[in-house]
Order: sequence, then structure tokens, then C-alpha cells
Amino acid sequence: MSGDQVVITSIDAGIARLTLNRPDKRNALNDALIAALSDGLRTADADTSVRVVIITGAGKDFCSGADLSALQKIARASVSDNVEDARALLQLFLLIRKLRVPVIAAVRGRALAGGCGLATACDLVVASASARFGYPEVKIGFVPAMVMAILRRNLPEKRAFEMITRGIEVDAIEATQMGLINQVFADETFEDDVRDYASTFTKLSASAITLSKQLLYQMDGQTLREGLSAGLDINVIARMTEECQQGIARFLKKEK
Repeated sequence: MSGDQVVITSIDAGIARLTLNRPDKRNALNDALIAALSDGLRTADADTSVRVVIITGAGKDFCSGADLSALQKIARASVSDNVEDARALLQLFLLIRKLRVPVIAAVRGRALAGGCGLATACDLVVASASARFGYPEVKIGFVPAMVMAILRRNLPEKRAFEMITRGIEVDAIEATQMGLINQVFADETFEDDVRDYASTFTKLSASAITLSKQLLYQMDGQTLREGLSAGLDINVIARMTEECQQGIARFLKKEK
């Protein structure tokens, strides 16, 4: 693994793996890492062989949030500079949502502040048993503003309020109970378990998964009627895909 690349990209058997590669900085976010991660996601999205993306971190931690240089930049920057800087993270979160395939955050160690936001912005989150999650921004007078829209869509209001205003960390078990993450795997078998989990998406209908992801996020903020109408459109599109036609044919043949 090259030490010169802040994000390492590999693709194997339909699984794209994007590894945050700043272990000496606990994979802290900076301009270069956000740009490289965005590029890696676009590359994976453009590769038709890719059926699922895993985002993980090199070393002991997933991502510790903004690094010291990024915080120093914030302290010195003008309003317009801060807007431009924050926009890059906004675009990254939106990119994850728009990707045609599922994006899985595989969290080992700590996912804090923007790092917790990055994990939660992914479609799915799996974690090692020793992983920890939290939004400690309030402790330095900052607000987890960019990640709050993501957190609010994942947790009940009072749990979200508690995490962002108390600056607490929760372990993987509590994070699962809260609904913040999907699965917890043993530390010893974490890498194998993550790959097995991701590989299930390579065996399912790519078009159905893409349409399901699109519809689920499209429904955010819609009324019941709007949601049903959006569902109708996707229903019709799904019926016309080759994978659906072939799947129905196999099912009917089996029933006979």
C-alpha cells in the first residue's frame, strides 16, 4: 500500500475498496483526502463491474474528523473560504447518496466528528466490536452542522440531540441498538466478515439495487402521495429491466 496516496483504491470481484490512508493522522479529513475519496467514488461508479463499495481506514481508526491543519485553516479563513471548504464535504455526502451501488462504511477503531458523519453518510455501516462513534465538536465550541442532516435521518430526534449536544462516544453495541450502524463483527474476523457482507450485493440484481437506493432517498421529505407516485414510476422502470424480465421467467419456470 503506497504511503503517497491518501486514499487507496482497489477493485476485485465486483467490490471496490477505498481505504483512507493517513494512519499517522488517524485518517483525519483534509482537502486532499476529501478530493481523493470523491475521485475514488466516481471511478468506482463509472466501472460497470463494481457492484458495491467499501470505505474503510488504514491503521487503528476509521476517521477522527478534521485534522489539526484543517482546524487551523478554519480559524484563519474568511466567510467565503469557509463556505467553499465546507462545500467539498457536502458534495462528498451527496455523491455517496447518488452512487448507483451501495456504499458500506467498514469502521474499525474510532469514527469521530466528520469521520462519524462520513460513516453515517454511507448507505450501510458495519463495525468491529471495539469501534466507537461520536460527535465531540461541542467540546471545542463547534457544531456538527454538516453531518447533522445525515444523523437526523438515522436516529430518533432525542438520541440525535443527545449525541450532538453532549459530545458523547458510544460503542458498537450501543450504536447498533440506536440504529446508527447495521452490523457488528468480531475484531478478529472483521476483514473476512466485511468482505462476506459486501459480497452478497454481487449476487443480487444490480438494477434492482440501484433503483431501490434511488427511490429510498428520493422519498425523503415527500408526502405519502408523492412517495407512492415515485414508487409507481420506479415500479414501472423495474418491470422493464432485463434482470427483472429474466428473474420473472426463472420464477415462472420453477413454479411449473
